[in-house]
Amino acid sequence: MAKKTEKELRKMVAKLEASAAYKVAYKDSEFLDRGYSRPYRLQLELMKPEMTLRHEKIRSTIVVFGGTRVPERADALKNVKRAEKRLAKNPKDKALRRQLKAAKSRLRNSKYYEEARKFGNLVATECSHFADREFVITTGGGPGIMEAANRGAYEAGATTCGLNITLPLEQEPNPYISPEVCFNFHYFAVRKMHFMLRARALVAFPGGYGTLDELFEALTLVQTKKVRPLPIVLFGESYWRKVLNLEYLVEQGTIDPDDLELFVYADKAKDAWSYIKYFYSVSSSRARVPLFK
Repeated sequence: MAKKTEKELRKMVAKLEASAAYKVAYKDSEFLDRGYSRPYRLQLELMKPEMTLRHEKIRSTIVVFGGTRVPERADALKNVKRAEKRLAKNPKDKALRRQLKAAKSRLRNSKYYEEARKFGNLVATECSHFADREFVITTGGGPGIMEAANRGAYEAGATTCGLNITLPLEQEPNPYISPEVCFNFHYFAVRKMHFMLRARALVAFPGGYGTLDELFEALTLVQTKKVRPLPIVLFGESYWRKVLNLEYLVEQGTIDPDDLELFVYADKAKDAWSYIKYFYSVSSSRARVPLFK
């Protein structure tokens, strides 16, 4: 075989350097996306937010759950008017009738947007005296109720956290999250861990599957004593009593009567916040932060 020229050798080396195998492992996105790299992705997704939150001195959070489809009242009114106009052009269209009905329901539920905004503002304002960042309002980072709670804290000039997640229909982070603690997750499981790791209270506003999933995850962790007792508030009593018939579970013997005491209902932001403060005031053993003013 004839000896390779310098040019040919350089081409051979360049081909080697361009090969997938030659890439440094932690810079090889294709390798990291493979199934057998999942344990490392899980670890990184747990580690990055944890290191960031420690760096930002965020010691505890209040987590607010709630539906993405609960709009601000002004937006809800616009949606109703648009739905009415569409139906007026095709009054026999059943799909348009359903859309108008849903739009009117969202208009009624828009009161929860304002209450979530008030709640975020109340918490952020009253906790501003802590030396470290305690009771930081934290949400799933998306629109609707999540946006409202982040917005209330933002308007109080406080740091507020968002734990967003990649979805088939991409969910943008709402604009009121503090950039230094705006995270994006791939794994729901790791995201749930970060909701609970620093949580000192959970407030569940009206929502759908995602909200129910997060609520029951939290209730199960408290029920099974995997986490310390913490206040859980179901915001909007009439909504939750229609959605959940938990007394029936007691009747069927699938939960204990005491399990109904793991949460309370509230209909006003100030009542939800008062309960959380009361919870930590009645027992000093529960409090890891200074008592409230």
